[in-house]
Amino acid sequence: MKLFRHVKASTSASISGFALIALVCVSSAFLEPAPAVGKAPAKTQPAVLAGSAIAVPDSYSADAAEQIFNEGGNAVDAATAIAFTLAVTFPDAGNLGGGGFMTLYVDGKPYFLDYRERAPLAATKNMYLDDKGEIIKDMSLIGYRAVAVPGTVDGMWQAQRRFGKLKWQQVLAPAIHYARDGFVVAPQLQKLRDDAAKDFAGKTNFDTYFGNLRQGATFKQPDLAAVLQRISDQGAKDFYTGKTADLITASMRGHGLMTKADLAQYKAVWREPVQGNWKGYRVITAPPPSSGGVGLVQLLKMKADLAPDFKDVPLNSAQYVHLIAELEKRVFADRAQYLGDPDFYKVPVARLIDDPYLAKRAAEINPNVPSDTQSIQPGLGTSMPEKAQTTHFSVVDKWGNAVSNTYTLNGAFGSGVVVDGAGIALNDEMDDFSAKPGAANMFGVVGSDANAIEPKKRPLSSMAPTILTKDGRVALVIGTPGGSRIFTSIFQVITDIYDYDMPLSDALAAMRFHHQLLPPNTIYSEPYKPIEGELAQQLEAKGYKLEEQDFTGNVQVIKVDGDQPEAAADPRGRGTTRVVR
Repeated sequence: MKLFRHVKASTSASISGFALIALVCVSSAFLEPAPAVGKAPAKTQPAVLAGSAIAVPDSYSADAAEQIFNEGGNAVDAATAIAFTLAVTFPDAGNLGGGGFMTLYVDGKPYFLDYRERAPLAATKNMYLDDKGEIIKDMSLIGYRAVAVPGTVDGMWQAQRRFGKLKWQQVLAPAIHYARDGFVVAPQLQKLRDDAAKDFAGKTNFDTYFGNLRQGATFKQPDLAAVLQRISDQGAKDFYTGKTADLITASMRGHGLMTKADLAQYKAVWREPVQGNWKGYRVITAPPPSSGGVGLVQLLKMKADLAPDFKDVPLNSAQYVHLIAELEKRVFADRAQYLGDPDFYKVPVARLIDDPYLAKRAAEINPNVPSDTQSIQPGLGTSMPEKAQTTHFSVVDKWGNAVSNTYTLNGAFGSGVVVDGAGIALNDEMDDFSAKPGAANMFGVVGSDANAIEPKKRPLSSMAPTILTKDGRVALVIGTPGGSRIFTSIFQVITDIYDYDMPLSDALAAMRFHHQLLPPNTIYSEPYKPIEGELAQQLEAKGYKLEEQDFTGNVQVIKVDGDQPEAAADPRGRGTTRVVR
């Protein structure tokens, strides 16, 4: 298996300066009722930006968003259309059978929607262990038992019902068109299909549905088109209690754990985002069950605490890489011990991002040599109880609303299981739980009992869809796939933009690297801009080991200066951007 087959009322916090104060969690029960499907459009408000902007993974989803904007839709309408379109045209990561997170800024207010997958009712803590207590290879990654209960359809349904301007049927129309009439397969998509097929061969029905997905061919998905049409007509209830639920249940029966009761009981959850003030910007990011938002805030704060050590240090020099790696060691130590589903475990978010705590952690860093990995322990003590095929898109509308959305099947094409008669690729999200405390998942990161498998529990994620605002207006919308590399990639791009004043395209193209505590003193280098030559020699002289990785994010970002939105797609990926005037 390749390393990157990927990418709860909760405690949240706000930062003042970077002093962070715990906020009271808010559940969906306290939110105003969602308007009905087919609602009348909201009154037209004056535009505050010169246009709407998108940064998305492919041209088909860009076309879908532009169509929605031209019909009068807002950022949430466009985001919903993008998500459903990607389920058709970007099937390695776009999905109906997965889940994710959505950070929103609507009418000047921040929101966060958790539509992460949940463990089935029949799931057990030791379900991936043999009789000797050892992990059974690939059981949490490939096949029916790897599947968690999907959340994407309910997530999009709730977001669009609450904030969208258009009719539900309008935002589904582009996806139905591409499923029914087909789309032309890109070379990168065929390669992903071919690589995934090798893992799934003889173990799933993957080739039955995706065997004809070939470069340059028009790929049609009639079963999926029928599902999308039912969802368009009936809303999310078709997926969770209707005919589509019956098809999913029939496919799983006798093979996996998910039942119709699991589907019927699934609900996406509105949570308070983690928020903070930084360099004059308001950072709005993901709370648990994401580790990404907490990790992003920790990195930003500790880097600020070490400002004297970073002074006059060239960006991406050996000394810069060393200092960032030292920060990342401590973030991943905390992640492994404390982060999990807040509906099952009291996540100490306020303490983890508390100003004095992070200053203490930063002060532990030796600016000259790497810390001994075994000495890096979770900072609060031990008494307290993702693959690259995630995808991200960023949206800003002309009224100043924004959506940052990251969702996933986990691995490329998920578990390799496709729902018979429906064409829905199902996730392998159960691998994001800690199958065994201290054992690494597909990304090489470890977890504790805070992220152990339990029925109805959401697995820990690194996804961190993030929005920055300034003076109450959107300034930056950013996110990326990449498993455990997600928040370290976002951190590097944000600091490249705001600490080093790099133009948007240059910040995206700059070298990225990654460290995650384990393996010890290992720096992961990317193929796009590898660590080599003198830089490599200098890092090795400091005691680091360099490893190659095949993926360090696919960032989609929109930056707003004044009333002018600028969108940029990562040169590492196949994304596209558009500004709709």
